[in-house]
Formats: sequence, C-alpha cells, structure tokens
Amino acid sequence: MKRITILVIFALGLCSRLNAQQNLPLEERIVHLIELTRSKYALDKRTVVFEAYTDSLGRCVLETSSNVAAAYFREQYQTANINQPLFINTLPDAALQDTTFGVINVSVGNMRTVPKNAAEMASQALLGWPVDVLRKKEGYYLVRTIDGYISWLDEAAISLKTKPEIDDWNRKEKVIIVGDYGHVYSDLDKRSLRVSDIVMGNILVKEGEFKDFFKVIFPDGRRGYIDKAIALDYEDWRHGLNPSADAVLGIAKTMIGVPYLWGGTSIKGVDCSGFTKTAYLMNGFIIPRDASQQVLVGEPINILTNDKLDLSKALNNLKPGDLLFFAGGKHRSSNAKVTHVALYIGDGSFIHAAGKVRINSMVPGASNYDDFESRTVVAARRYLANREIEGIKKVK
Repeated sequence: MKRITILVIFALGLCSRLNAQQNLPLEERIVHLIELTRSKYALDKRTVVFEAYTDSLGRCVLETSSNVAAAYFREQYQTANINQPLFINTLPDAALQDTTFGVINVSVGNMRTVPKNAAEMASQALLGWPVDVLRKKEGYYLVRTIDGYISWLDEAAISLKTKPEIDDWNRKEKVIIVGDYGHVYSDLDKRSLRVSDIVMGNILVKEGEFKDFFKVIFPDGRRGYIDKAIALDYEDWRHGLNPSADAVLGIAKTMIGVPYLWGGTSIKGVDCSGFTKTAYLMNGFIIPRDASQQVLVGEPINILTNDKLDLSKALNNLKPGDLLFFAGGKHRSSNAKVTHVALYIGDGSFIHAAGKVRINSMVPGASNYDDFESRTVVAARRYLANREIEGIKKVK
C-alpha cells in the first residue's frame, strides 16, 4: 500500500490550474484534486478524515469522514478523466458493522496521531464519555470525541457499542468525578482491591448508593464503589452548574502545579489548550480542542493597537475568564499562527500551562512577568456570554 503525499493548501486560484493538470503525472494530478477539495471545504485533519492512497489493485482509494467532500472529489476526479479506478470509503468503515460507537473505558485514554504505541499523543479522552468509532487498524480505533477531534485510541481503552447500546448508556443514571483524583474500590472499603483509578471529569453509571459510597458500573460492565466525597450525581452536577468566570477560574486554579503534557487534557497532565478545555468542561462547556481552533470561536476582545498588545486596552477590556492567544516568539504579526492559550484572571494576570500550570502577568515590573516577555499576544476571545456561541456546546 503506497501512501500519497497530502499537502494542505489554503490558497486562491487552484481552480484555474485544473486544465494544466492534464499533463502532470498521475499521482500529482490526484494530489492536486485532494488540495482542491481541501481548499474548498477547509478540511482540518484534526476534525475530518480525508486521505488517499493507491491500493494493491491499482485503485485510487479515498477514505473520508465527509460525505460532501467525497461527492465533490468524485465529481472532480471524473471531470479530470483520470484513468485509474476510484474507490471511496466513507467512514465509519463497513468492517465495524454496527459497532460504530464507543465509551472510554479507562480513566484517561491517550489518543495518538497514528495507530502506534510510540506515536505522538494528540489528545486524551475521559472515562465514561462517548465517542464515534470510524475504523480499526492494528489494535487501535480511529475515534471522534465530543469536541469533534479525531485520532487513534488503543482498543483496551474503549468499550464498543451498537446504537441501541450507546442509547442505553446515555439514558442511565450516572455520577461524575469532581475531585482531582480517586479510586474505584472492589468493596465498601478503601482498603479493598482497587478496580481502577479515576480523575476529574470521569463519568460512571450509578447502580446504587450507600452512606459513603456510590456503587458504579464501567462501560465494559466492571463494578465497584467510589467515595461520595469526590463524586456527584451527574444530573445534580449538571443542573447546579453556574458557568461564571469565578467558576471557570476556580477549576483552573485547582490545577496549579499540574505538569505540562503535550496532548494532555486531564488532571494527570495538560497542554495549554487541554488546560483551558478542562476548566470549561468542568463548568459544562465543550470547547474546541486546540488553541488554533479555540481562537476561531467566541467574541473578539480589542486588546491590540497596530498588531501589538496595547496594555491599556487589555487592562480595560479584558474580563476574568477570557482567553488570551499567543504566537511563539516576539514581534509576530497579529495573524501569526496561534501556538499558546491562557485564561485571564484580572489585573493583568493570567493562568496557563507552560512547563506546569502557573500564573504569570502581562504587566512589566510584576514579579511573574518573565514568561510573558517571551511570547506575543495576537488575540483574545470571550466565551462567557449571555447567548449561545457557535462552536461551543453545552454538556448534556
């Protein structure tokens, strides 16, 4: 199986080059159509599968999770008169049969960029949360989480479900972990054998209730007991949410000192956007996964003058709970690639995951100003508004 290089190009004028492609080698013509389709539909590989390769039968195989992109690619492929059979595999893969859903079955599922143990970690998924299952390869499942992020998850970390089974899981009464860390015990005794560790944000089915414990069920059917001190009835938690700046920052501050972990979105370790994602998730908001995605939603806040941070504007216009976005290095333009995100606290201070979760200041002369000096602020967004914001979902 020979992979075709896929180039992501968001540029104008690609359509005008179609005729010239007739004289290019076959693989380059196919790559051009991939580029054309990506540019038209702004396909982000983090949220949309769109890959092509030549299989052992000599066919061009397109594998995608986007029906509209697949239809457009087929149309352009036929128009280009490419003399190679085309097969389109629209995900979920038919080989999964009816198990196209899953529930995370470990406290924190580590998601990879490719289906290998040694691969880069892209994100994490929490116990009890549902995912869409798109395909299987080499002991891994390609899954899509509730924030739309797509990456590979070890098969041991997921419990596969059919549509009736996932509906049944969603209907059942549950508990959510609100403490930082804890354990599920095999008996009504903290000295009993442990079933699993658990972390903030984990969700389990509630089977029973005792004085100090909830009896719970895992997605794969395991049972155990958790201390009520670190858990709440899920519906009580959800209905009791008051998504204010104080609440979001309250979760954020409980994570001070948690180590930075590339791809991390849990109390075990967070990257910068995983940190902001967690602070909002525990207040009932599902926000985009990466900083470069988070900057695309929310209300823009005016903090720049001539593409540079205007400290006076920032101190006047920012509110606690707003998100600050940075580009790496100094003196970058305002449209530079976003590489870092932080939560604004107030009075020029912000909290972020950089080495570890910590608080810094944008005010020169402050004792914790040093880290700010190495970064360039390029934008700010407000998620806490008195209206629904496109791209941000509420937990249900």
